[in-house]
Amino acid sequence: MATREELLHAYDTQLRGVAETAGALSWDRAGPLWRAVHRHDGEQQGFVSYEGLAGYDVPRLVAATVAWFRDETDVVSFEWKTRGHDDQAAELDDVLRAHGLVPGELETVMVGEATTLAVDVRLDDGLSVHRLDDAPDADVLLAEGSDVQRLVFGRGGDLVQRVADAAGRCEVWAALDGDRIVSVGRLEFVDGTEFAGLWGGATLEDHRGRGLYRALTAARARSALARGVRLLQVDCSPMSRPILERSGLLAVTTTTPYEWTRPD
Repeated sequence: MATREELLHAYDTQLRGVAETAGALSWDRAGPLWRAVHRHDGEQQGFVSYEGLAGYDVPRLVAATVAWFRDETDVVSFEWKTRGHDDQAAELDDVLRAHGLVPGELETVMVGEATTLAVDVRLDDGLSVHRLDDAPDADVLLAEGSDVQRLVFGRGGDLVQRVADAAGRCEVWAALDGDRIVSVGRLEFVDGTEFAGLWGGATLEDHRGRGLYRALTAARARSALARGVRLLQVDCSPMSRPILERSGLLAVTTTTPYEWTRPD
């Protein structure tokens, strides 16, 4: 099995930079930065990615990026995603805050071999796991899955649109109680890498503690392996981290999203 250092190296070299522009409507390159414009819920939103900032004037990069998104795009907001192991993390925090970006919740980046998660999970009678995006009534099911994410997170993307925009790179899996979707999560493939990402895991409160998140994770891992993926990555909350650690994923770093919102 890969070590933490090997997994972090794979993450840094394969999942940062141009890889994070996948599915973008457009993108711009400025020094070490990849500045992408995506569509979410009918609105344009921005995202900033980079492999490293060593040797660059960080305050100038941040100021120029705020100006670019404000003046050259129609985004309503953009996210600058930081990593805790980067040498410039402390300086970058100060600079981003000074330019009006607001930090979100700290998350842990988990990475591991897909084989460690692809296990059989026994569920209670009446519970089952299915892929939604390839079902005959996919649009109806994906809309219901979007509703589950909104109930859990207080917000949520349009899964019908996300699947369409991804052009085969996104699968949506759900756990059902009878015919009712009670948990949902995405599997997103990253072209040209060994990775797929586990995203959007949401379980209704009255169905937590029943193994649904682990079952969804296992189903997505099996699907990833079937498509030749070796590594899985997820930015997880404190609630999900113990489940993923027990499944064999390793914490390789932390990440914090900083968000700029266009002034009224």
